[in-house]
Amino acid sequence: MPLIRPSREDDVAAITAIYAHHVLHGTGSFETTPPDTQAMGERRADVLSKGLPYIVAEDQGRIVGFAYCNWFKPRPAYRFSAEDSIYVAADQGGKGLGRLLLTELAAQAERAGVRKLIAVIGDSANAGSIGVHRAAGFKQVGVFESCGWKFDRWLDIVLMEKFIGAGNTTAPV
Repeated sequence: MPLIRPSREDDVAAITAIYAHHVLHGTGSFETTPPDTQAMGERRADVLSKGLPYIVAEDQGRIVGFAYCNWFKPRPAYRFSAEDSIYVAADQGGKGLGRLLLTELAAQAERAGVRKLIAVIGDSANAGSIGVHRAAGFKQVGVFESCGWKFDRWLDIVLMEKFIGAGNTTAPV
């Protein structure tokens, strides 16, 4: 059973490798050139500086997945809505790791004051990501058709959302 824990600086190389695979071979990310370790470290530091979670899944000493959330938009009114990101190692798909990461990410995001998680899923054919979000209680709220161009084809973005904690039932403090 993998251990889900806060990420550390020494995890960044493994995080970078996992993400690079998805950039180069998948449609979940609309990046086309994988960022290097320095850039990934800076992205991680940015998330953590905002008091938001950035977690990893570790199995027998190996980082096999990571997840984080970041503010959905930078304007103040969005300060209770965060976009989640989840990536697992290429050989770890279909093992329930994404759901473990998403469940823990939601719990930590709630403790950080997030009231809504938003999934912006690259590619409407991305059954794995759509499925893990649906299984975690997210509902689909829309599709932006053909808004990304990668691998010589147009790709959609699927939008999903989930209220966490008190959601919109009370005013935030």
